Amino acid sequence: MRVGTFVLAAQFPGQGHSEALHRAVRSAEVAEEAGLDSVWLAEHHFVSYGVCPSAVTLAALLLGRTRRIRVGTAVSVLPTAHPVALGEQASLLHIASGGRFTLGVGRGGPWVDLEVFAAGLEAYERHFPESLDVLLRWLREERVGADGERHRFREVAVVPRPDELIDGAGAPETVLACTSPRSVRLAAGHGLPMLLGMHCGDEEKAEITALWRREALAAGHAPDEVARIAERHVSAGVAQIADHTADAVETLLKAMPGWLHQGLGAHVTVDGRHRSMRDPYAYTELLCRLHPVGTPRLAADRLAATSERTGIRRFALLAEGSGQVAATEENVRRLGAEVLPLLR
Repeated sequence: MRVGTFVLAAQFPGQGHSEALHRAVRSAEVAEEAGLDSVWLAEHHFVSYGVCPSAVTLAALLLGRTRRIRVGTAVSVLPTAHPVALGEQASLLHIASGGRFTLGVGRGGPWVDLEVFAAGLEAYERHFPESLDVLLRWLREERVGADGERHRFREVAVVPRPDELIDGAGAPETVLACTSPRSVRLAAGHGLPMLLGMHCGDEEKAEITALWRREALAAGHAPDEVARIAERHVSAGVAQIADHTADAVETLLKAMPGWLHQGLGAHVTVDGRHRSMRDPYAYTELLCRLHPVGTPRLAADRLAATSERTGIRRFALLAEGSGQVAATEENVRRLGAEVLPLLR
């Protein structure tokens, strides 16, 4: 079982952008010191829910500051990026880091981002499979051209080639964020592991992984290959460690609802469509019930139960729920020192 942190660079009420980003960078550095497996970086635009607008840029910084830990994007939003540009960046980080980079991609939402970056609503609603196909071909082939509805360009050479890593490793690992059966089928067809959101419970994640397996086999992937890929699914969640479970829950209930209300409420749709927002307090309570929030033993048991029920072996856990730099660092260190040994 591999446990990593999920870094949103969340801006809590009363904080500035610099404080949120400092906490994000420090939590990633401490994650390596604490023996965690990975750091996963979120990407958002124009909202305080997360103030990192480029997950690949922050990944480059953290790969330069660390030596062992794997760094991934969770996720790079493909509709607002050109797949070739993203593929080039992924290849560069993959080679320069010695294979420690994971590219997580997703569809994002129908947000005003699509207007600002001149992508258009169709990039979100219709063209995501086409963009994903171009990206994956860029990461796997020597030359790539496109003649699709959204992307059209003559064949060009892939430089740098991601499979020319000195130790012989192939292309950078790519995972796909899945929030619907459509995206699950897309991941299965391409043979990609999934990143599943922290709003899902074990039963829902078990259903999703079962659907992915059926679709992957139906797409012609061999059973052994399907089993290997399934071991790389990632489950996002929240972690808060304390000597008493009530204290861990209280920490999150004091800090997270204000951040969620401010951050999620700032999302603006590109076309004015109606959107509903979860009750921030009730959502925080739900996250506390679903994920490793409590004593080290409770945290380890919940992670083990999720793994047993879903088959998922990798976790990306939000550890910055307190909103404070020192408390986040302590939380990450306790994950490494007190929870990981119980899992191993």
